Amino acid sequence: MRSEDIDVTIDLDRVRASAEAIRAKTGVALIAVVKADAYGLGAVQVTDALASVADEFAYFTIDEAREVNRPGLVMGSPDGEPAEYRELQLRPTVTERRQAEKFAGLPVAINVDAGMQWLGCKPEQLDDLLSHYEVSEVYTHGNDVSAAGKLRSLVKGRSLRLHVAATSLLDCPEAWLDAVRPGLALYRGAVRVTGRLVAVRETSGPVGYRGFEHGRMGIMLGGYSNHVPPGPVIINGRVQRILEVGMNTTCISVAPSDRAGDEVILLGEALTETELGRELNVRPHEVLCRYTAMGIRHYKTSTKRADSPP
Repeated sequence: MRSEDIDVTIDLDRVRASAEAIRAKTGVALIAVVKADAYGLGAVQVTDALASVADEFAYFTIDEAREVNRPGLVMGSPDGEPAEYRELQLRPTVTERRQAEKFAGLPVAINVDAGMQWLGCKPEQLDDLLSHYEVSEVYTHGNDVSAAGKLRSLVKGRSLRLHVAATSLLDCPEAWLDAVRPGLALYRGAVRVTGRLVAVRETSGPVGYRGFEHGRMGIMLGGYSNHVPPGPVIINGRVQRILEVGMNTTCISVAPSDRAGDEVILLGEALTETELGRELNVRPHEVLCRYTAMGIRHYKTSTKRADSPP
């Protein structure tokens, strides 16, 4: 659940600028990944901001695509009926023969496993799948440029659109192929998550449910029911630590000069997605999804600031 006491501020101009920079750098088609509600930033708002920059969008489910109502690629299991894919100008991703009859005559994409052993058909199945579909593209997932080479060799010179480069491969021109597929690179640095101290207390002896000891602490509204993790925060320019997370409140170390009403930065400034990922031992992608779910989302652009429903 989202806390009304935590603000999630999303800079759509920053998202758009990141997309423009990627487009200028790579010179190939830009498929903006907006799955998982655009990593928690809000897929409708993000796609509106990127409509004139991105060539199309990548979703994980047809439900996500239906809500956004913009053309693109569905990367997860091809649920839904072919007629809806055609109406919404979506390409389903197929990975096995049993889907051939269902999507006959509809342009599809094939996801092939180039080594990650995740979703995707086995390389030896690709030729058979290509012979049973009206295939528009073949793509894969990979963490190094070798995936691009494998993809090229697997399609054997066929005239198909190929893409592999997500955020981790945007600095590798040999991986750009016919399109790039950024997600995190669009959203990095565009989110600021903040709360406020509602109280500051001097303590002695065991404190809270865990009985931690700390001489001076602040309390912020918002807790584990709002996805607040026990990570670092910034108060008045200093990094502080979360001492304990309760269901609806969080105890935080504070400096002698910190007071009730002071802002608590949970994500932003020195606390980047990458830095928090290291602290929490998760990927930056997870940081964005988790932190954007903490509070009420607000949107900034160069012309207005608009609040949105959660």
